[in-house]
Amino acid sequence: MSKMVLRRVLLGGLPALLTGCAAWQAPGYNLPPLPAAPGGPYILGSGDVLSIRIYDQNQMSGTYHVDDSGFIDLPLLGLVRAGGGSAAELSQRIATGLQAGQLILHPSVAVEVSTYRPFYILGEVTTPGQYPFRPGMSVLTGISIAGGFTYRAETTYVGVTRNIGSTPAQYRAPTAALVQPGDVITVFERRF
Repeated sequence: MSKMVLRRVLLGGLPALLTGCAAWQAPGYNLPPLPAAPGGPYILGSGDVLSIRIYDQNQMSGTYHVDDSGFIDLPLLGLVRAGGGSAAELSQRIATGLQAGQLILHPSVAVEVSTYRPFYILGEVTTPGQYPFRPGMSVLTGISIAGGFTYRAETTYVGVTRNIGSTPAQYRAPTAALVQPGDVITVFERRF
């Protein structure tokens, strides 16, 4: 085969080869990018553990778990919605309930999160599973908590399944993205 014919075959096949490479995408790469986290206070959800203090009411003060329906069960008040609102909103909701029931005339209620709901990590990490959330942690921090990447892992981006609004959706995120409680992080397998 002459050099000229070989050159034509190679150059003629090069655009097809490049087009094929452009069409191939790594797993998870075609996911939409993770939107910026909404500003404002932390939104409570099921799995959070709350420390509730009601001034001068030791029998009502204590630790409460937000159940799967987003409620906590307080003595004298019963079920109170906690999920979907901030700690300040829950504090106000409890105070209003105590006043409305004429249980305490001027209640002083403090609510804080003592344990955040966990995040989950799966895929190409050494120890996939459920881990405790800490405010300000990045995806890379979560991966290191799970034992780090496996040798097959895609290390530049991950999939993050997050509830934005009322429905969960999966997004592509860099490893520097911030984790939120309840996130499910998927570390993909690289192709090469």
